[in-house]
Amino acid sequence: MEITLRDEAAIEEKRKDKIPYEHYKSLLKDQDPQNVSKLSTCPYDEATSSFLVTVMGTPYKVTFPQGDVTDSEGQDFDNYKLKTMILRYLINAKGIPSTGENIAYRDVSGGNVYFACFEGRCLKRFAFTFNYNIEGLQKAMAFLGAEPQKNGDFSWRFEVINNMFMTAILWLGDDEFPPEAQILFDANFPSAFSAEDMAVMGDIFIPILKDLSKK
Repeated sequence: MEITLRDEAAIEEKRKDKIPYEHYKSLLKDQDPQNVSKLSTCPYDEATSSFLVTVMGTPYKVTFPQGDVTDSEGQDFDNYKLKTMILRYLINAKGIPSTGENIAYRDVSGGNVYFACFEGRCLKRFAFTFNYNIEGLQKAMAFLGAEPQKNGDFSWRFEVINNMFMTAILWLGDDEFPPEAQILFDANFPSAFSAEDMAVMGDIFIPILKDLSKK
């Protein structure tokens, strides 16, 4: 079967995404699993030597000390961005509970540096992905048990990963104005994720919402 340039680009992207995943796997083994479980609120099962991490309603298993991230049945998958985010959360979580208070991305240390990336990969991507698929977005948010908010034309607060919440706001576009979006984070988010992590969070939650919108 002939491999196209697009196939080669996808393969290369996966290869690059796998590098940080392997790095954080090596860091997890140095952690105390009981302490990681306490700080991340992710249950640790001593019988199977694994954590159970929930990302947008879906459980994932992380073996310890190997750091392999699989689905809840132990089957591998190739979303290395998601795997890396899960490992970074386990390693960096500080046990700070959600506050219910929102902060904007620019309020985060380093937010101004990475704002262009955040704007493209989160704000514009979310706005243009769902501007013409509100019914699908509503279906996805209902599946997550997201809490409707009063901001924008549509908005919801939902749990991204254990104890970490985001609020997604959408203003619909029309013939004169493009759609706009805002993504707010619970004030505890920077305790586990850096501005660089948060800038690419759209690579995690938007594809998941798209998949849920089709169910």
